[in-house]
Amino acid sequence: MTIIQANKEPQQPKSVDIFTIEIIKNALIAIGEEMFLALKRSSKSPIIYESLDYGIGVTDAQGRLISQGNGIPGFIGTLDAAVQRIIEKFDANNIYADDVFILNDPYSGGGTHLSDVCMIRPIFYQHTLVAWTANKAHWTEVGGKDPGSYSADATSIYQEGLQFPGIKVYEQGIANQSLLDLIEANVRLPEMTLGDLKACAASLKVGEQRFLSLIEKYGQETTLTAIDKLLDHGDTMVFEKFKTLPKGDFYAEDIIDEDGMGHGPFVIKVKVTITDEEFICDFTGSSKQALGPINCTMGVLVSAAREVFMGVVKPNAAATDGCFRRLRVECPEGTILTAQRPAPVSSYFESMVCAADVIRKALSSAIPEVLTAGQFGSVCTISLSGINPLTKEPFLLVEPLVGGWGANIIKDGESGQFCVGNGETSNIPIEITEERYGVRVERYEFNPDSAGCGEFRGGKGVILEYRILGDGADISSFFGRGITPTWGTNGGQNGSCNYIAIIDSDGNEKARFSRKSRYPLEKGDLIRLVTGNGGGWGDPLKRSAQSITKDIVNGFISEQEAIEIYQYNQ
Repeated sequence: MTIIQANKEPQQPKSVDIFTIEIIKNALIAIGEEMFLALKRSSKSPIIYESLDYGIGVTDAQGRLISQGNGIPGFIGTLDAAVQRIIEKFDANNIYADDVFILNDPYSGGGTHLSDVCMIRPIFYQHTLVAWTANKAHWTEVGGKDPGSYSADATSIYQEGLQFPGIKVYEQGIANQSLLDLIEANVRLPEMTLGDLKACAASLKVGEQRFLSLIEKYGQETTLTAIDKLLDHGDTMVFEKFKTLPKGDFYAEDIIDEDGMGHGPFVIKVKVTITDEEFICDFTGSSKQALGPINCTMGVLVSAAREVFMGVVKPNAAATDGCFRRLRVECPEGTILTAQRPAPVSSYFESMVCAADVIRKALSSAIPEVLTAGQFGSVCTISLSGINPLTKEPFLLVEPLVGGWGANIIKDGESGQFCVGNGETSNIPIEITEERYGVRVERYEFNPDSAGCGEFRGGKGVILEYRILGDGADISSFFGRGITPTWGTNGGQNGSCNYIAIIDSDGNEKARFSRKSRYPLEKGDLIRLVTGNGGGWGDPLKRSAQSITKDIVNGFISEQEAIEIYQYNQ
């Protein structure tokens, strides 16, 4: 069996017409979408089949991204890196048809945190490796010291769960039962975890079948040549956009309040350099890696930069390896953005979100029609565990929350949206939450805080309240921006902060925090989850009276606040 090496160009036919190339491009996109739906429909975890916390893609034989299904934009730089890690690790003669590899190492292969498990499958056509299918999904449980497998106070990767260093979970279609037994013995919800593993493997098989059908229809030579041309076209599109981008150096910095262990603040700095041919993001000067688990690694940092880069140069294009040839990311080792083993990374998304935000911040004044003021700035996820009083079975609710996005030069910010890096994720419906978990949802509404005012105001965060119905529950929270609100632009006001309040059955607030591990809850306690408003754009005194009136009618601002902030006089 042979692998096409990265330093070899495949033999090309005399020509592939543009119509065939376009058909193959759309077929690849369809493959990614079908794989995405296959995983959604077969998963055991609500965070996958409801929240859609996963990404799926196809690479060529060299590990270059050629198609990605909808899902987490923050995974855009991880799938191809994971495939390339497997290519580096395994001899070509030890990769077979029907193999499936498993990888979640945060320090190689585009890893994020241990809960995001990547599975990878080679595609062979007539004994030649022609492509790979890959997915990365957030598994609800992979072991570790805390329920949900990520912790606000972990100090080492070894506390955060099982590590899969790129090994075979299926070899030539035969399951590695020893590995499956090991997983079952080390996770709190084995049926759910093993169910997700099998669902991920099945979606890869779907992608393989569709890709082979494509080759059967158009031939191996034509299909692979079309893929090469598509990658080149991605670079051509980006290069064309470079002609319209502002050139020069652009600077920004922001802070992460604390690391879950009481240390902080931590500084994230960036210099964005745009030349005629390159887009360089240099994070030199950012804080050293933290003791707590807010660190991310270089693969994650590349994903953050890719996410913003695509939003600037070609937001509607299908992401491929070719689109990123002109992007360069630089950062010294050992920073909060390039942490080294065994630093904890279970809350990596806080550094990732901040890294993407500072790139936007650096460019927001230069490209105001594209970029916005600051968003609520965090994934704002919780891990709520306990015993369901109805079923008497343990439950584990892992859930990211929505918040407010920033305004820009032409419009108000979006309200009640997931963090930009979370992209296509969705809410877990209230009906499922109340059925599956030991809680009652008592409130879900937009945040009435007036923060984020401007000529165009920031989007609204939300308030979500859970009443605890049983004994013995606890909550861990991973909210960023609990102290420092997100930024306004061009005279717009800052947004508001994210936090959690715990109210007892008598209505007294007994705790308020943003990042916490295993806070004990009593039956009757109310958990109030509050996410921030986005930053505003422009002087609030320039906001139109019509917009202010609409905000008052919608309950986004009181008439008294409108008078005080906007000098509203109608």
